[in-house]
Amino acid sequence: MRLIETIAELRDWSRLSRAWGRCVGLVPTMGALHAGHIALVQAARARCQAVAVSIFVNPTQFGPNEDFSRYPRTFAADCAMLEAEGVDVVFAPSVEEMYNPGASTFVEVDGLSSRLDGLSRPGHFRGVATVVAKLFLAAEPDHAFFGQKDAAQVAVLRRMTRDLALPLELVVCPIVREPDGLALSSRNRYLSPPERAQALVLHRALTAVAIEFHAGNTRADSLKSLAAAIFAVEPDVKIDYIEAVDWETLLPVQTAIPGTLIAVAAWVGTTRLIDNLILS
Repeated sequence: MRLIETIAELRDWSRLSRAWGRCVGLVPTMGALHAGHIALVQAARARCQAVAVSIFVNPTQFGPNEDFSRYPRTFAADCAMLEAEGVDVVFAPSVEEMYNPGASTFVEVDGLSSRLDGLSRPGHFRGVATVVAKLFLAAEPDHAFFGQKDAAQVAVLRRMTRDLALPLELVVCPIVREPDGLALSSRNRYLSPPERAQALVLHRALTAVAIEFHAGNTRADSLKSLAAAIFAVEPDVKIDYIEAVDWETLLPVQTAIPGTLIAVAAWVGTTRLIDNLILS
C-alpha cells in the first residue's frame, strides 16, 4: 500500500492506473475508520482494480463550535485496516495541500445545502462539496463510494456531480449497523455507556416508521409524529430534526411513497448523531 500526500502524485497515480486499463475507485473519509468505511472499501475493491482511500479531516465543514479539534484521529490504525483490505493508495494530504493559503474558491450547491443537516449546520455542505470536488479533481476516479448514512450529503454530492458534469459515478452503499441497530459512526466513540444505550432510540424510531408505513400509513406528518413519540421515551436525547423528504431535492413531502427518505438527527449528550431509512 502506498501513502500519497500531494495532489500531483495522486493524479499521476490515477492517470497511470487508467493507462494500464484499471478502473479507479475513490473512498473519501475523515479517518477514524470502522466497519462502515470498510464496507465502502470492499465495494470499491469489488468494482475497481485500483482503489484509493482519502483520510482528511476537512476543517471547512466544521462550524466554529463543532468538534474539529477533538474529531478522532487514528491514522496508524486506519492504515493497518486499509492495508489488510488490499487498498492501493492512502491519500493523506495536509490542510495546506488541500487549501492553498488565501484560497477563496468554494463549491456551494444552492438550495440543497440549506436543508436537513445544512439547516442545522450552516456552511457544512459548502465545506463538504468543496473538499469532495477537490478530491474528485485530484483522484479523477471512475467511481466514488459513499454511505447512505450521510443521505443528505449524498443528495448534495449527486447534484454537484451532475451540475458540473463530472465524469464519474457516485456509488451509495447501505448503512452498516451494530447488532442492536445503532448506525456505525466515528462519533459513536464519544458516547458513554449510558449514552450508547440512549442512542438506540434513533433506530427504534426509524423502525417504527417503517412498520407503520408498511401497514398502510403514508401521511408524512403522522409518521413524523410517531417517530417523535418514540424519541420521547428518551427525554435526555434532544431531537434536531425528524423529516420525510424527497431524497433528490431534500424537500419535505406530505405523502410518503417508496423511495421517500426518513431522516433523523439528535443530540445524545454532546454528540450529534444522524440516521435514516429509505421507505420501500
